[in-house]
Amino acid sequence: MTTYKTETLAGTPHRYYPLAQLGDLSKLPMTVKILLEGMIRAGDSDRDIAALAKYPAPPPDGTSVPFRPARILRQDYTGVPAAVDLAAMRSAMQRAGKDPARIEPLIPVDLIIDHSVQADFFGAKEVYEKNLEREYERNRERYSLLRWAGQAFKTFRVVPPGAGICHQVNLERLSRVVQIRDGVAIPDTLFGADSHTTMVNGLGVFGYGDRSRVDAHRDDA
Repeated sequence: MTTYKTETLAGTPHRYYPLAQLGDLSKLPMTVKILLEGMIRAGDSDRDIAALAKYPAPPPDGTSVPFRPARILRQDYTGVPAAVDLAAMRSAMQRAGKDPARIEPLIPVDLIIDHSVQADFFGAKEVYEKNLEREYERNRERYSLLRWAGQAFKTFRVVPPGAGICHQVNLERLSRVVQIRDGVAIPDTLFGADSHTTMVNGLGVFGYGDRSRVDAHRDDA
């Protein structure tokens, strides 16, 4: 069940996978519709798709509902180990005589640096600039690594310190509701760093916060 349609927007054709091909799904929750779209687009089995389309009816034994997020949301607390792992894998590829550029996150990553803020200065006009400068001094090595990762990997975007709290930045600046990938319009969905990730659901973006993001980063989810 992988039938798609084409819609031209601003002179550019985009493919999309309509749910109407499954029948009347108007009473389904939006979250279920988003999961169904992903299953149709990925070419999952007709059995699994049909089972979810009958929600909330209990699915038959052996059916599954895969969730393939459009992106991963990280903050620097968990992002530094991920960047170290990616760097180590590239080094291993180079030692093996292979192209290290082949190592890329399979799912795009948005990393927002916001977990290193400390208030050393307060009660004056210049406290923001002073605290930000001190933050860079304390974390120079970590931030150098993350800046390298943001430049070295095509699918690893880094938002520098001072932009705001990660979930606020994600909600106000990074979420697109609809993303275009290889000419296909898809719902913006993500795995995030913690339970606050679901704030983005207010935009109609399917956000889920859990350690599962680690598995998704490796495409093992």
